[in-house]
Amino acid sequence: MKAKKKIVLAYSGGLDTSIILKWLQENYKAEVIAFTADIGQKINKKKIIKNAKKLGVKKIIIENLKDTFVKDYVFPMIRGHAIYEGVYLLGTSIARPLIAKAQIKVAKKFKAYAVSHGSTGKGNDQVRFELGYHFFDNKIKIIAPWRTWKLNSRNDLIKYAKKNKISIPRDRKGAPPFSIDDNLFHTSTEGKILENPKNPAPEYIYQRTNSPEKAPNKASYIFIGYKNGDPITVNGKKLSPSNLLQKLNLIAGKNGIGRVDLVENRFIGIKSRGVYETPGGTLLMTAHRAIESVTLDKKIMHEKDEIMPKYAELIYNGYWFSKERLKLQKIIDKKKHQVNGIVKLKVYKGNITIVSRKTKSKAYSLRAVSFEENKTFKKLNIEKFINFHKRKIR
Repeated sequence: MKAKKKIVLAYSGGLDTSIILKWLQENYKAEVIAFTADIGQKINKKKIIKNAKKLGVKKIIIENLKDTFVKDYVFPMIRGHAIYEGVYLLGTSIARPLIAKAQIKVAKKFKAYAVSHGSTGKGNDQVRFELGYHFFDNKIKIIAPWRTWKLNSRNDLIKYAKKNKISIPRDRKGAPPFSIDDNLFHTSTEGKILENPKNPAPEYIYQRTNSPEKAPNKASYIFIGYKNGDPITVNGKKLSPSNLLQKLNLIAGKNGIGRVDLVENRFIGIKSRGVYETPGGTLLMTAHRAIESVTLDKKIMHEKDEIMPKYAELIYNGYWFSKERLKLQKIIDKKKHQVNGIVKLKVYKGNITIVSRKTKSKAYSLRAVSFEENKTFKKLNIEKFINFHKRKIR
């Protein structure tokens, strides 16, 4: 008997990918392998396994990639201070390359002829997944149901789910859910009432942050220790990358840190509105810039600032594995071995204040900056400096 062809599906256990799982079986007569990358999202492993088995899946793989995600993807991105269009910390964008890489690894292991994802035909994630697939296997077949099936709306999906007895989750108001993506770094919420930018975001959609109004009336203080450009301790305690980010998520989320409501320009050419929560990541972005300010020289800091918009755009567009992104990463990391020390932050009702920066680096000179007279700074040279630059403005 001829063995069935195999397809590896990036499976979340939610409505969309459950429908896709059933649809792939019906339309491709193939064995579907359900693959879930655990990168810190809210995950119910028993439910994922139960749902997949109920839909006829025999092989279900859930891989813990939390530390890899934070150490090899989030931390390098934070070293580059990557912010897309001034506000977005790229929480979804940075996750897709890792999932794609892991999914291809599973496909090769089980000799699958195709991979599939649940990204919509109007979104960026289809690009991010498929560029990742192509990088690691440029011959594998890619099945993108949202671009080929006849289920063209959320109502079509719900009808299909009811017909096939697929459970339909509900939001906190008892309606079909918003489009939600989450991982250890962030949560994004899109769709429904948020699609019209004139509508305020309802408070009940926020999942990991208090509103500033409901945050504690007493400030919290956090010490973040750095070694070679990456955070390694919180309040003096050394933590694994994933545990460190989780610790900061809890502190920042409780204090109303990390909410962003934005309309962004998608790679494929349309605008979309979403609400993002990145509590711990917002702390890390602030703290990293603070520790670099006392450990790196002006030239390298300004060079990093100049390349950041392009670096962020490459990540947003799905080019994490590209030669161009790797080239920029080398510039970003050129002096990371100098970035060592401790930053103290104060968080209070949605605000972050840098309290202090402590380092053994000599990049910041107390003697040179002091208002007291000293011999380390020659003021007479300043007139020459100004005269030189006068010639450049005419």
